[in-house]
Amino acid sequence: MNEGMNILLLVSDTFRRDHLGCYGNREIKTPRLDWLASRSIVFNRCYTCSFPTVPCRADLFTGRWTFTYHGWQPLPLEEKVLAQILSENGYNTMGVADTPFLVKDGFHYDRGFKDFIWVRGQGPERRDINYERRYECDYCAPSTMITAAKWLQRHYKEKFFLYVDTWDPHEPWDPPAWFVEYYDPGYDGRIVGPCYWLYKERGLSDEDLRVAHNCYCGEITMVDKWIGYMLDQLDALNLMEKTIIVFTTDHGFYFGEHGQFGKAMLTPWPLKPGQTGEVHRSPLYEEISHIPLFVHIPGYKPKRLDSLVSLPDLMPTLLDLVGVDIPKEVQARSMVPLIEGEDDGRDFTVTSFPLKEPGSITRIVTGAQRKVMQYLPITVTSEDWALIYSTGDEPAELYRLPSDPNQERNVIDDHFDVAVDLHRKLLGFLSEANTDPRHIEPRRKISKN
Repeated sequence: MNEGMNILLLVSDTFRRDHLGCYGNREIKTPRLDWLASRSIVFNRCYTCSFPTVPCRADLFTGRWTFTYHGWQPLPLEEKVLAQILSENGYNTMGVADTPFLVKDGFHYDRGFKDFIWVRGQGPERRDINYERRYECDYCAPSTMITAAKWLQRHYKEKFFLYVDTWDPHEPWDPPAWFVEYYDPGYDGRIVGPCYWLYKERGLSDEDLRVAHNCYCGEITMVDKWIGYMLDQLDALNLMEKTIIVFTTDHGFYFGEHGQFGKAMLTPWPLKPGQTGEVHRSPLYEEISHIPLFVHIPGYKPKRLDSLVSLPDLMPTLLDLVGVDIPKEVQARSMVPLIEGEDDGRDFTVTSFPLKEPGSITRIVTGAQRKVMQYLPITVTSEDWALIYSTGDEPAELYRLPSDPNQERNVIDDHFDVAVDLHRKLLGFLSEANTDPRHIEPRRKISKN
């Protein structure tokens, strides 16, 4: 164990795993994150659980399967959260975030921290802030990392838990032009936003997607550079071998895969103030659910693990690593036995929107109200397979990941027995999580047509 170790938890929103060099990408520039990964335990098969932004943070802070009972809403007061537990165990806990929603509108995701700084600029206040952007350091991700580094300079001699959460590379993709020019030397400054639908049906072209994707890659490289700034600050303060360092995200994004441009199927997009929209059937494929996770742990040799893990497992893992008792309410499990070769990981993972019934009103993506039009699919991922499942009244999809990593061939007709087994595991998971029976009942059957 690493009792007395500091913890730095870095979250970068909407960061696709397959856009990192350490996961095999040779075109996108991520040298600093790749450097950190080379000194870390790299989890090759980590999957997000509750989707998207706010539900994922609830998982991350509580170590629970919050999609089964919680949604895009304030953090419940009765939840025991990571920052609170570490604060009670002698840590100076600090959060620095430019990600919207965490502290606005009474959401209280700053609860448990001894201090928390929200860096304005990524939410509705963006127009009020953008006029100040003159230099690279004025952009949100750089400003967030600079703010966190300044805090470290003041508190580096204390035992700390520092949570840094940047919304980039979330849209709108508008980094300084020189980052985009790595990927498009002739970039003309055009900004293309997602349509959150089938892009061709919305009149967007492949060229539009190319421009948007180049800007997204530019934001990834900007985030990488400024995470490097944080790592340099740790090194300057002689903290690298005294600090557990985590990098992860909440989910990915579709840039034309499965015909989509966004991360969910929403109409209309964008919503007008006061308008209630709709959320339609939105399968969570690998581009969304399969996420990066690597953890630098002083005293542990770097290595890569192919075992399945779920993002909520991170919370009990951090407590376990620093010798703090894991609350009995935590549903996820520590990955320390896996890291130490005493466990084989999970048999399967589950990725899901918060459970809502058709006709109900939910908040999603921007926190705006939307009516649920169909049951939203749940993804169950095993070593070789991915099941996309809604209810017994909706045809399920099954993909064999080793031979079809892009999930282009639904093989449920040929392997219905595999789908039935994964569905059975999902029902067991929901039951063990004490899910409201009203959410389980319509999901008791599985259909292939």
